[in-house]
Amino acid sequence: MNLAFGESDKWKKTVKIIVFILSLIPFGHLLTLTVIKELGANPVEKIIHTTGDWALNFLLVTLSITPLSRIFGWTSLTRFRRMIGLFSIFYASLHFMTYIGIDKGFSLKAIFEDIVEHKRIIVGFTSFILLIPLAVTSTNNMVRRLGYNRWKTLHKLVYISAIGGVIHYLLLVKKDMQRPMIYAALLLLLLGHRFVIYFFDSYTRQRKGI
Repeated sequence: MNLAFGESDKWKKTVKIIVFILSLIPFGHLLTLTVIKELGANPVEKIIHTTGDWALNFLLVTLSITPLSRIFGWTSLTRFRRMIGLFSIFYASLHFMTYIGIDKGFSLKAIFEDIVEHKRIIVGFTSFILLIPLAVTSTNNMVRRLGYNRWKTLHKLVYISAIGGVIHYLLLVKKDMQRPMIYAALLLLLLGHRFVIYFFDSYTRQRKGI
């Protein structure tokens, strides 16, 4: 019995390591392209766009874990939610630092001028800032210190951040809107599922007099 549990626990750790490595592949690929100088005519723009795309990809994957667990009973997915969420913040940080550090050279004047000219910068920056407290409070110790209810309420900021991320993308694209519209549709689907569950649970509690 103990041996079986140990093997199961070992398997869980192995799968987590595999997910961790897979999550680093986009970064590794981008790093490789940087080293061999195959980022195209505008390498900084390529890095900014790629890291932004992957930040949004991981954010939507994080939000999809609960619906998939509920609908298909894939409860084992929930053990990867924290890791995937942190990878979203990792790629968002790369996206942000590339923009202010490499693209704008940490120039407050250049950043301010960009903010005035492009609303997407304000939206994107706000979305990134909202992710920071989620990263800081992602540990089990922080859950205990905050209390689960307060921690859960705080982490609902992820929805606002995701909405902001999609709007940031929509404002960025000028011509081919297909990809950002796909992100918007996926986000609406995920948020719609949560609204349905919320109202269903509220109705059930009312019927039971809870």
